[in-house]
Amino acid sequence: MKKIIDHYILRALLCLSCISIWACSSDKEIIDPTDPIVKNLTVDINKIDFQNKGNSADVIVGTNTTAWTVSAADAAWLKFTPITGVSGRTTVTITALENTTAVTRTAVVTISSSEGASVKITVSQVGAVSTGLYPSYNTNPIAADQSGMSSTAVQLAAKIKLGWNIGNTLEATGGETAWGNPKVTKVLIDAVKANGFNAVRIPCSWNQNLANAATAQIQTAWLNRVKEVVQYCVDNDMYVVVNIHWDGGWLENNITEAKKVEVNAKQKAFWEQIATSLRGFDEHLLFASANEPAVEDAAQMAVLTSYHQTFIDAVRSTGGKNAYRTLVVQGPTTDIDKTNKLMTTLPTDTATNRMMVEVHYYSPWNFGGLTKDESWGKMFYYWGANYHSTTDTDRNATYGEETDLEKSFKLMKTQFVDKGIPVLLGEFGAIRRTALTGDALTLHLASRAYYLKTVVKTAKANGLLPFYWDEGNLGNEGFGIFKRSDNTVFDTQALNALKDGLL
Repeated sequence: MKKIIDHYILRALLCLSCISIWACSSDKEIIDPTDPIVKNLTVDINKIDFQNKGNSADVIVGTNTTAWTVSAADAAWLKFTPITGVSGRTTVTITALENTTAVTRTAVVTISSSEGASVKITVSQVGAVSTGLYPSYNTNPIAADQSGMSSTAVQLAAKIKLGWNIGNTLEATGGETAWGNPKVTKVLIDAVKANGFNAVRIPCSWNQNLANAATAQIQTAWLNRVKEVVQYCVDNDMYVVVNIHWDGGWLENNITEAKKVEVNAKQKAFWEQIATSLRGFDEHLLFASANEPAVEDAAQMAVLTSYHQTFIDAVRSTGGKNAYRTLVVQGPTTDIDKTNKLMTTLPTDTATNRMMVEVHYYSPWNFGGLTKDESWGKMFYYWGANYHSTTDTDRNATYGEETDLEKSFKLMKTQFVDKGIPVLLGEFGAIRRTALTGDALTLHLASRAYYLKTVVKTAKANGLLPFYWDEGNLGNEGFGIFKRSDNTVFDTQALNALKDGLL
């Protein structure tokens, strides 16, 4: 009995000793033994990135709560196994169904318990576009066919005299007539040919004409419509350039490393389809990779070069006459100075001497296209040494006149033309400022005509191939030369100026 009493006395003394040590062991924190146990949830990862195909990832949930659940609001494409659990460590498998859309989707997975704070996991899944996992549209490549394709790019350039753009039409957002122009007819193309042009550039939109956005499949009807317009031109022995124009900006506004895989995937899919559809045309047809790709530095230029490389590889892979077709790649922003500085290398090509470079020219913009005064400069109404106003002097061009024009085109001659790479001046022009009246209007129009003549003359002297930009606008601030409603010439002064530049 005494041993039992001694045992309990010893235990009591030990307890008192422990309490004393606990109470004095820290100057920083005194723990109250009556505090409740903190309930918490933890996960071993907080972010998951899925590809577009159905795939899964495991997450370990650790908790001392008695029960928890996993959920994701408005994300039926995510499945969880299990969806509930108890205390301890549990492996939860998160499965993403295949993303058949063209866009990346995201969700927040929440693991929650009524006993403690919830934890969240961010989940994203790229769309079909982002992975480059489009089906191949080069489904029937054929043997290379050089018939009707004998001209090199330099030889072809010698045959192109003066070009014209069917602007604001096949590239119009909403359809061919959405921007106010009628559908292109053979009668229109006949009129263009009859008035001195032997080449046509067809700006084209493709992204808005898809049968299936998830697979980048272009509507057959649209491919056939573009083919029909190309045929109008070829029937007139005219040379034709078909491009991917602004097209919603999917390429032109996304020249970055982050978008490189996505854009190259679409570029490949589109050009496999375009090239296959138009493969039967001879050397009268040229393809152009893009329009005005937004590039400001060498890093972006490297990405743009990859887009051009994808274009070339896709076209060549289809075979037939496309194995020898002349292809056009665009300089950064199609700006001459940037192209001279940044486009120091070109993509590679299995075909020899079948490549051209494209730039555009509306300089000085104050004269070519500016429609209101800006902080950086005023509108110019008059261009050229002999066309300045003596009364409206603040509207005379102060830069970008004859000497600057010659200097710019000379850059392209030195960098490309002299090396056997023709340069397409894919767009140029100056707006018609018919809100002016009297002598001011007369001088402006004469100045504009001189500008157009001088651009053509200087382009030809330096080996550039001029294509006038005609968007069909016959009013103030328009470029239109042809009245498309009846296929007649509206702006005879501008047309004659362009042709005079060839003399």
